[in-house]
Amino acid sequence: MRGVAWWGPISGVAAPVLLIGGWTVAAGLQSHFDPVTDTVSALAAIGATDRWVMNLVFVLVGACYIMTALALKPARTVGRMILIAGAIAGMLVAANPEHAGGFGSVPHFVFASLGFAGLTLWPVAAAQKGPAAPWGLRPGPAATAVAVQFALLAWFGAELILAAHQVGLAERIMGGVQATWPLAVVLSCYLPVRTPVPARPDDDKVNQASNA
Repeated sequence: MRGVAWWGPISGVAAPVLLIGGWTVAAGLQSHFDPVTDTVSALAAIGATDRWVMNLVFVLVGACYIMTALALKPARTVGRMILIAGAIAGMLVAANPEHAGGFGSVPHFVFASLGFAGLTLWPVAAAQKGPAAPWGLRPGPAATAVAVQFALLAWFGAELILAAHQVGLAERIMGGVQATWPLAVVLSCYLPVRTPVPARPDDDKVNQASNA
């Protein structure tokens, strides 16, 4: 463990568990709901059955992201702040629900967009250079995470714009990946890192003598 607060693994695990478990429970409370074609926001929309369940999930998952960001001390501060901002935006989605039918709430659209953007971009902003950086905070894996999440976000956006029939599936896959990556970063901080040992001057002399 290199600089990660003790609660980091707890909040990291809790986020995807609460998110996936929450939307599963909330969907089961609806009389008519298709997880492939209907969005997660529809579970918290005005008129949804027991919409408080999904609203509570939005708040709890956002709190988990904030706790994870605070725990990730090895990450760059700007990346942690972006994760916190995305989490707060996601929590504000609960305070600005969709109208019945999924239309008519500009604040909901704005906060949801900011939340998705923050959760997508934070890995590259949190990345650290150098051989001592944890795997999840290295530029390569961080850039890959952003690319994958951006592709999923583009898929979700296309489904929304084109009114296609897999918008719910796209959102759930994207949300699951976004919720899991902070946990992957936290766990990578527990992995041992092999750093190159600099050669000693005496070793250089011995090597030069042997080569001569």
